[in-house]
Amino acid sequence: MTRKLGSGKLVIATHNAGKLREISALLAPYGVECISAGALGLPEPVETGTTFVENALIKARAAADASQLPCLADDSGLSVAALGGRPGVYTADWAERQWFEGEPGRDWYMAMGKVEGMLQAIGPDADRACWFSCVLAIAWPDGDTAVYEGRADGTFSWPPRGGKGFGYDPVFVPSGRSETFAEIDPEEKHRISHRADAFAKLVAEQFGG
Repeated sequence: MTRKLGSGKLVIATHNAGKLREISALLAPYGVECISAGALGLPEPVETGTTFVENALIKARAAADASQLPCLADDSGLSVAALGGRPGVYTADWAERQWFEGEPGRDWYMAMGKVEGMLQAIGPDADRACWFSCVLAIAWPDGDTAVYEGRADGTFSWPPRGGKGFGYDPVFVPSGRSETFAEIDPEEKHRISHRADAFAKLVAEQFGG
């Protein structure tokens, strides 16, 4: 039998404010109080995995060990068909920029531009089909874990459009839609995103509906 979270405090293993907002909104109906690893001052572990599952578990276990609370970690990324599934698990790495004024950071426009540049190099017939993947991993301080996987298919669009999302959202047009994830109302995105798909599976198993 799968272990249940129940209501109460849950550490979200992220320092990304956008992810924390999305996850908090998705879990709010179930009485879960979300607090970020960043707010607790927890360090970010080195993500040495080669799959979304491996990296999600690395983050979840590290935060659960450090906080002694149940922890939920998200590992997600964009895969582009014409690029052989890249950037995939290395999605965030493509946005890493040089240290600036003493602070590291991520330049998502640079990362999106890198993908576009590679597609243009292939030519006008490049397959722009792409998909977002999301893995949610729950870890308890005693070592128990649970994993849920989700996916959203779409098309890579250029130039970026919209200001409501984060990361690669401005260049991702979900299948059957004309707007990017960054143009769609956040509540609507919560219903159709890769993270929503993974959360639907988590909720079904953890909260029974």
